[in-house]
Amino acid sequence: MTKSGSGPDAGSLRPPSSPHSGDPGAAPSGGRELFARHARKDGREVAVLKAIDYGDSCVVEAEVYPPGAASAGPTRPGPYTFGTAGEATAFVTEAVEALMYLGCDVQAQ
Repeated sequence: MTKSGSGPDAGSLRPPSSPHSGDPGAAPSGGRELFARHARKDGREVAVLKAIDYGDSCVVEAEVYPPGAASAGPTRPGPYTFGTAGEATAFVTEAVEALMYLGCDVQAQ
């Protein structure tokens, strides 16, 4: 993953102040959800990752359900904005691999 401020493609991962950083639970008009990944551990949902394509950029939205907070709503880190759907997909693929390494069952939905 390219971090902001490093190299010529530094803008590929922009901070949450991007113009598409509205409500993480809904795809604003013009956006098309490409895919969603749901991670569960011990039968409990721990994370949801969604990729939304806006044509000129692709946004990954995340919902994380911390342990012991079953009744509370999720935390929403990000959103993470990428220049292309391929960059967003690579980001989600790495996140899914990390979740699987940690013992999560990850499903596409």
